[in-house]
Amino acid sequence: MKVAFVGKGGSGKTTLSSLFVRHLAARGLPVVAIDADINQHLGVALGLDEGLAAKIPALGDRLPEIKEHLRGDNPRISAGSAMVKTTPPGRGSRLLRFRGDDPFHEAGQEVHGVTLLATGPFNDDDLGVSCYHSKTGAVELYLNHLVDGPGEYVVVDMTAGADTFASGLFTRFDLMFLVAEPTRKGVGVYRQYTEYARDYDVAIRVVGNKVQSEDDVAYLREHVGNDLLTWIGQSAAVRALEQGRADAALEDGNVAALDRMRAEVDACVKDWDRFQRQAVEFHVKNARRWANAATGQDLEEQIDHGFRFPAAYPG
Repeated sequence: MKVAFVGKGGSGKTTLSSLFVRHLAARGLPVVAIDADINQHLGVALGLDEGLAAKIPALGDRLPEIKEHLRGDNPRISAGSAMVKTTPPGRGSRLLRFRGDDPFHEAGQEVHGVTLLATGPFNDDDLGVSCYHSKTGAVELYLNHLVDGPGEYVVVDMTAGADTFASGLFTRFDLMFLVAEPTRKGVGVYRQYTEYARDYDVAIRVVGNKVQSEDDVAYLREHVGNDLLTWIGQSAAVRALEQGRADAALEDGNVAALDRMRAEVDACVKDWDRFQRQAVEFHVKNARRWANAATGQDLEEQIDHGFRFPAAYPG
């Protein structure tokens, strides 16, 4: 299942995504974690040394290799360079196996049983000449081509704010966890996200964070209603993790919240036809708005209307 953690800056989405990843891995479940935030902190949150976390190969720097791999023998794609972040798979494309042998997973860093991928930071060479969407494009291509099955978890720590909605990336997830503090700004982001997602049948569940009292819970319920799934309370164990100490046990109430989140993910039902249909829809939008002009090609010709995702990875 493909899961995103989203929210405003400072809401704690990196902390919660790392807690969720750790929770799954501690139970022996297979996890791919992706740091897609403009500020790359997920590796350290998962327990990596800062130096090692900084050395994880950046997916954003491997786009030519990634595109050539995904293109495969697809006759509708003239070259890897003609692929854009929304290019959907078709017959002849290479689909990805969860934690398989491909340029994405080869770039991963193993940390406590988790495969960690990173888009790479926004660096000095990018200033004034590119936007962060050029980095997250690798993530969108990964999600577009990945055939994941039940009990396989891809957890993406997204960039803060509404950038998730800058392309069709928000439709690539089975479930989005919106991390919200019990404040006006926290619930304001919820309204913004649900407005964007309204017409696309995107599942959004709110996870309250930094909750200190029943009044905080009541505030979240008042403003997000039934979308409030659960909440994480103030935690000495989380503070210990943030200080680099991994010896503190998470409080029972917070463990129960993580269990509730996993159950919500496991209850999701894959709809591969909708997944591909939405990929095509956003590819057409991107082609007409900018990609045709940028590549000098009619990228709508890349769409293979006869393609169907297999129920499981082929072979």
